[in-house]
Amino acid sequence: MKRRPRRTIPASLTALVLLAVCVLIAVVTIQLIVGTSPLISYRSVTDALRSTHWNDTAALGAGVAAVLLGLLMVLAALLPGKPTVLPLAGDMDAGVTRRSLRNTLQSTATSVDGISKAKLKLSRRTIVARIRTDRTNTDGLTDAVRAALDQRLDQVTPLTRPAVKIHLHATRNVP
Repeated sequence: MKRRPRRTIPASLTALVLLAVCVLIAVVTIQLIVGTSPLISYRSVTDALRSTHWNDTAALGAGVAAVLLGLLMVLAALLPGKPTVLPLAGDMDAGVTRRSLRNTLQSTATSVDGISKAKLKLSRRTIVARIRTDRTNTDGLTDAVRAALDQRLDQVTPLTRPAVKIHLHATRNVP
């Protein structure tokens, strides 16, 4: 079970850049072997590099860009992303996807009497529920939603139980 997200976007971008460089080198090499004029002349590249000094702004800019790109790639590889599967408590190695947990909790919040719409946002340690009601009297409505969400979380039993925050928005009745 994959509990962490795959880093497909940074890996794909790195692979595409390396592929483009390899294709360019292969095309130039084949052109030199065949005897045609190459796409990029080796002499023009070496002349440009020989005329560039270390204190030129182009060399400095390329160096800074290479360092920043390298650090960005290292950070993308090392920093954990949002978990794809949240582990469940119990003896078995089981989990629930973030999307299915959010949808289950959202339908639970919507099923509470008086709630017209519910949107949930899952973060690492909290669940933020933004609920809407058409009622003018909202006394006890947030407690009812919190109780329903807590009961559903007791049934699902995630390994680390997130805190539930509820934001109630009552629509105004226009006379």
